[in-house]
Amino acid sequence: MPASAARGRLLLLFAVVSIATFALDQAAKAAAERHLEPHLSVPALGGLLQLTLTHNVGSAFGLISQSWIPIASSAAVCVVVLAYALAGGLTGAPGRAVALGLVVGGALGNLLDRLRTGGVIDFIDVRVWPIFNAADIAITVGVGLLALQVLRRRRHS
Repeated sequence: MPASAARGRLLLLFAVVSIATFALDQAAKAAAERHLEPHLSVPALGGLLQLTLTHNVGSAFGLISQSWIPIASSAAVCVVVLAYALAGGLTGAPGRAVALGLVVGGALGNLLDRLRTGGVIDFIDVRVWPIFNAADIAITVGVGLLALQVLRRRRHS
C-alpha cells in the first residue's frame, strides 16, 4: 500500500475515533441532563456506581478555578494533536491514531460544555473519586494508551 494511502487510513481512523468519542460523550451528557436531577444520586449497575449530575466550572476535579485555563488547555491540546496528525505523526501507528482520537474527542466534548454552559457536565460517581464524565474516561484511556506505547517502544529499543 502506498505511504499516502496508509497515512490517509490512519487520519481517517483518528477522525472516526475523535468524532465517535465526541458524539458519545455529548449524547451521554444530554441523557444525564434530561433524566437526572442536579446533585441527586441514582444507583446504577447494581449499586457499583451512582449517577449524580453536576456542573464543574473548574478543572482538574475542581482544583483549578480560573475559567480561561481549562478552555485554553483544551483548545491547545486539540490544536497540537491535530497539527501532529496532519504533519504525519500517525504514520505506521494505528494505536497512536486511536489514542490521540480518544484524547481529542474527549477534549472537544469538555471544551464544548465549557463554551456552551460555562462548565463541564459530570455525572459518573464512583464515590471514591470526584464525579466525572465519558470525555474524562476517553482522555484518560487515550493518555494511558500513549504511555503504554512509549513504554513498549523503550523496552524494545
